[in-house]
Amino acid sequence: MEHGKNKFYVLGLTFVATLGGLLFGYDTAVISGAEKSIQAFLISSQGLSAFIHGATTSSALIGCIIGGALSGLLASRFGRKRSLMIAAFLFFISALGSGYPEFLFFNKGEASIGLLIMFNLYRIIGGIGVGMASAICPMYIGEIAPAEIRGRLVSLNQFAIIFGMLVVYFVNWGIANGKSLEWINTIGWRWMFVSEAFPAGLFGILLFLVPETPRYLSLSNKNDEALVILTRINGIDKANEILSDIKNTIEHHSGKLFSFGKLVIMIGILLSVFQQFVGINVALYYAPRIFESMGAAKDASMLQTVVMGLVNVIFTVVAILTVDKWGRKPLLIIGSAGMAIGMFAISALAFMKIIGVSTLVFIILYTASFMMSWGPICWVLIAEIFPNRIRGRAIAVAVVAQWAANYLISSTYPAMMEFSGGITYGFYGLMSVISAIFVWKMIPETKGKTLEEMEKLWKSSFGHTL
Repeated sequence: MEHGKNKFYVLGLTFVATLGGLLFGYDTAVISGAEKSIQAFLISSQGLSAFIHGATTSSALIGCIIGGALSGLLASRFGRKRSLMIAAFLFFISALGSGYPEFLFFNKGEASIGLLIMFNLYRIIGGIGVGMASAICPMYIGEIAPAEIRGRLVSLNQFAIIFGMLVVYFVNWGIANGKSLEWINTIGWRWMFVSEAFPAGLFGILLFLVPETPRYLSLSNKNDEALVILTRINGIDKANEILSDIKNTIEHHSGKLFSFGKLVIMIGILLSVFQQFVGINVALYYAPRIFESMGAAKDASMLQTVVMGLVNVIFTVVAILTVDKWGRKPLLIIGSAGMAIGMFAISALAFMKIIGVSTLVFIILYTASFMMSWGPICWVLIAEIFPNRIRGRAIAVAVVAQWAANYLISSTYPAMMEFSGGITYGFYGLMSVISAIFVWKMIPETKGKTLEEMEKLWKSSFGHTL
């Protein structure tokens, strides 16, 4: 407790919100351990194509786009807290339904097209939860966090995402370890999906213990309740000052999406698009080939996830420790430079047909650069750059753009690699360079600013009324 502030209370609220991030990572990665069993049970047994297998493996992504699109409407209408409760419920239903898709309508263990459709529906439901959590968790943290530590607290959500991925890799491994392939293909894959119900249930229960954000309460004309929460977080003097600023930003604007101009919305979209266009997902897809080339074929997938997981965790911690000291812009530009060096080097090695330790070094340089910059800090900026009146809807627009860009880059990767590996990685390197220029020219520094100061910041940065 310092000057009336209660940092332990803020950390408690942040912990609950980051469980949504953990479930984001858990839900998107749980399929990795189960997809071969799903292929054997629902795809190959019915003579269905590899295309159906791919569509089933990635069906949650459809839900992610839907959830991202719905997040702004739900967060604005029902509040941040209740929207997260809806996401928790969707995670829980998806976990149970994906593990036992036969529930009510089908006989257990009998594969059919109907059962395949039902499994995909449950995965899409989980994807909707992911899409909602990806938008609303950083929004919730951003709206309750004091300005001086907001960057660190929102970055914890990215840490929770990658930690959720690591957790489910070990859960899947624990379920399958020492078991026969037949058991995994009939029972084991079900437990992998059902395991998500435990963190989803915990998330839902703990959400009953946290308050709504003071910004949303003020938007809903509940200023007394907002003041109570602000006082507990910031101390009484600072709380009155922040509440006054919140009320001023609410009273003077219509709340329409473009009421602050198109520039701030476009910058949010471009932040999301560049986070995907630099190629982070496809870089991780490429890693198993490198490990195989180094003689680790037997345990390549586990070794790859452990090494990349450790890199992700370590350098996300670097971002958490530095984002409120160095600022958002320096970290993003440094990260873009590191990613560009890594990708251009991999591109050159691909042209020379060299795959080995040197390629691995540059993959790790690239991944580390992303995790200390664009991984967490994109979410920090998206959570804090938008004015109060439009934050819910504006974040939804940015998140939909992010999932759409994710799908575009991931789906074009195989065709681009077939054309030219060197050109493919050169393209991601070029995107890294352009992302650095974008940040340098277009992104104002937001370190230490209250959310209510963002409107003034945009005006002073670009010299006109938004």
